Amino acid sequence: MAKKKEIVQEEIVEEIIRADYSDEMSSSFMDYAVSVITDRAIPDVRDGLKPVQRRILWAMKQLGLSSSGDYKKSARVVGETMGKYHPHGDSSIYEAMVHMAQDWYFNHPLVDGHGNFGSVEGDDAAASRYTECRLSKISEDILLSDLDKETVDFVPNFDNKEKEPTVLPSVIPNILVTGTDGIAVGMASKMPTHNLGEVIDAASALLDNPNLTTDDLMEYIKGPDFATGGIIVNKSELAEIYRTGQGKIRVRGKIKAEKGDRGKINLVISEIPFTMIGAISGFMNNIAKLVHTKAMPDVTDIKNLSGKEGIRIIVELRKDADVEQNINMLYKKASLEDTFGYNATLLSKGVPSQMPLDRILREFCEFYRETQTRKYENLLAREKRAAEIREGLIAAIDVIDTIIEILRGSETVAQAKACMMKGETDGIKFRTAECKKIASKLHFTELQTDAILEMKMQKLIGLELNVIVKELETCRKNIETYTGYLSSKAKLNKKLKQGLAEIKEKYAVPRKTVILDEEAVVLKKPEMKEEKVYALVNRFGYIKLIDDATMERNRENVPKDYRYVMEVMNTGRMYVFTENGKCHQIKAKDVPMGRYNDKGVPLEQVSALSTKENHVCVVADYKPKEKLLFATAGGAVKKVLISEFDTTRRTTDATKLTAGDSVAAVIPITGKGNIVLITEGGFIVAFETGSIGVLKKNSVGVTGIKLNKGDKVIFACETDENGCFTFDEKEYKLSELDCGKRATRGKPLHP
Repeated sequence: MAKKKEIVQEEIVEEIIRADYSDEMSSSFMDYAVSVITDRAIPDVRDGLKPVQRRILWAMKQLGLSSSGDYKKSARVVGETMGKYHPHGDSSIYEAMVHMAQDWYFNHPLVDGHGNFGSVEGDDAAASRYTECRLSKISEDILLSDLDKETVDFVPNFDNKEKEPTVLPSVIPNILVTGTDGIAVGMASKMPTHNLGEVIDAASALLDNPNLTTDDLMEYIKGPDFATGGIIVNKSELAEIYRTGQGKIRVRGKIKAEKGDRGKINLVISEIPFTMIGAISGFMNNIAKLVHTKAMPDVTDIKNLSGKEGIRIIVELRKDADVEQNINMLYKKASLEDTFGYNATLLSKGVPSQMPLDRILREFCEFYRETQTRKYENLLAREKRAAEIREGLIAAIDVIDTIIEILRGSETVAQAKACMMKGETDGIKFRTAECKKIASKLHFTELQTDAILEMKMQKLIGLELNVIVKELETCRKNIETYTGYLSSKAKLNKKLKQGLAEIKEKYAVPRKTVILDEEAVVLKKPEMKEEKVYALVNRFGYIKLIDDATMERNRENVPKDYRYVMEVMNTGRMYVFTENGKCHQIKAKDVPMGRYNDKGVPLEQVSALSTKENHVCVVADYKPKEKLLFATAGGAVKKVLISEFDTTRRTTDATKLTAGDSVAAVIPITGKGNIVLITEGGFIVAFETGSIGVLKKNSVGVTGIKLNKGDKVIFACETDENGCFTFDEKEYKLSELDCGKRATRGKPLHP
């Protein structure tokens, strides 16, 4: 009978770790922040690359996408990078790869793209399945050429299946040449591109004299050199920016005035600020808005003729236009002048730091010297190994008969190697005593012995022997050269400078960006022809201006369609009075002209009026000696000259209110009629305007009506010359009413 299997159930022990929530959040967020800073967003000062860029270039090298080879689908590169080195998403990898192929971002693109890789105007690149790529020649020469010489350390990838370099062995200060930008947690990096020739000259000078300061290095590096060209206009501020590692660089596009058709003037924009990349359509829209608002009335047409040959945007002006003013408008109002926020936050040994220019170049020089030292140490070891092998082969050919006897007479390979290395002849059958005697004196190294055993018989040919001898001579010369580099700092520095000079000769191009000191753009205030217009405010609080002709065509409908209708000069002002006793000023030039049926703009958009304030009246400052009547809900009244509100402040106190009181009405008065006040309870008083004097705006006023408990003033007006007024859509005549006198409780409007 089969024995029953005994089932042993392991007891699961539950372990609860208690932690403070805030401590756990702080620790977790810190880990995340450090990861983003060091592994995603901030570039390394040594090779100037972010991890995703470095991994893309390494993956392309592993795929054999050399600059002289065939292109391969971008999707293949993205897949290789994501699957082996950068497991963060294909879209971010492809975006980074596309960026490295765009020559409007880089003076020297690191990727050679084939297909639609977007445009300077902001067009997106085609999908990765449609485009192709390979390494550019410069990326092979400055970043990847020495990877096979053990110049940098390699680490396992995320799944320990592959190896990747911790940094690429850059032979130029790549962070300055290609620039970068990245946003991490709590910090960001934004470096402009610089001229390769200038950067190499600065690095060479620093190799000669490590004590050079940022000011000294700026004798070589004049400033950024953007791929889009343009003009840097704050040259005097660059030194401080490079010393501190941060600042704002002001960049303008290039404009040239040319003669156009029929006497017109063309403003031709041939270069744009680097910050305008991808925003040319927005720039065109800005100009169109300026034309629409009559800020640039001289513009008759805008054309974008940009293409493969470069930027060409034409702004056509009238023949009598002010060229300087229109150019300044393009700089100031259309963003043809912008600021580049320089921020040299870079990683040094895994630690982010904001670096001045001299530190950036010094860190590169130290790294360059380190990688080249490792390179020549590795090359020296290779040459010594090669020389040792060739010395062994030459010596072996001299005693080839003995070696053949050893191989023929040995029973195992180990026995033959022992004889060749140590002269042990026991157990080996020799045909002659002479061969045995020679064999006992052999002392090849293990490396030489292995090479001899692998040697082909064709090496015995005389010409082949001569080749080996020449190879040995070459090895000895290389050993002497490499030993010299490693033993003499002066010789190594000379070699490093030679390498920099070769790169400069091969890839340096003339500077594109001009650097000047220019005054800030000053716009002349346009001369406005003073004329009378009409301000209309509807019941929803939207205001607009119409011209005199539009008013005449619609004069009958205006009182029905609009709550306030005011004559005002286009250079004048209007005032919005609110329940809480404030006066908000509106400049007529800030209110858009419109057609009769246009909606207009909210009062809040052209004044400091807030949406929480209730306005009771809008008045035009058309007649400086005109008087305004203020009536409060509490029954106080006063007359104030409208000139009292002529101040430079947008908001002032319009009147003084007692506790709990509010403004019920503000009306312009002529003095030809009587003042009428009506309360919510239906009581009315009427009195001559001359019965109250003109007061200052900061006064409370005098009693207009005494109120019953719980009552308040809801209406105030001035009658016309015939003593008529309209209340609640009904017309009244004072001579037919029994009205109370001023400062009384009044009489019922409807007894």
